[in-house]
Amino acid sequence: MSWWDEKPLAAMSQEEWEALCDGCGKCCLLKLEDEDTGEIYTSDVRCALLDGDTCRCTDYPNRQAKVPDCIKLTPDKVTEIKWIPKSCAYRRLAEGRGLAWWHPLVSGDPETVHKAGVSVRSRTVAETDANTDDWESHIADWPHWEPAD
Repeated sequence: MSWWDEKPLAAMSQEEWEALCDGCGKCCLLKLEDEDTGEIYTSDVRCALLDGDTCRCTDYPNRQAKVPDCIKLTPDKVTEIKWIPKSCAYRRLAEGRGLAWWHPLVSGDPETVHKAGVSVRSRTVAETDANTDDWESHIADWPHWEPAD
C-alpha cells in the first residue's frame, strides 16, 4: 500500500497534498453558471495563469492574489465543490477510489496524464483569446471524461 492509500487527505503534509495533483489543469478551466438554474458548466477557456502546454500554473505561489476567484483546494472543499472533475486525484481519494493508473505517482511518469487524454493540453483557449460574446460555444463536456481503471 502507498502513503496516499493509507493516509486520510486531512492528515497529509503540504508536500504530500501537492504531490497528489496530477497536473491535468482541469480545475483551472473557467466555469460558467446558468443564472436561472444555478447549474455549473466547465468551459474550454483556461485561467490566465495556466500554461496550455504544461498544464501548470505559471505563478502558483501568488495565484490567489493575481486571480481572486482562484479556489485553493482543501480536504473539505474537495467533497463540497461539485464541479471538481471525477478524474481528480483529490476527489478519487476522497471517494475511496484510489489513484488512477495514469496518475504520475502510480505510473512514475508525469506525461501519462497527458498521454491518457486526461489533461487539458492542446484543448483550451486562452482567456484573452476567448469570444466572450458567445460563452455557450466554450462549454466543454470532455473535462468530465475519465479513462477506465
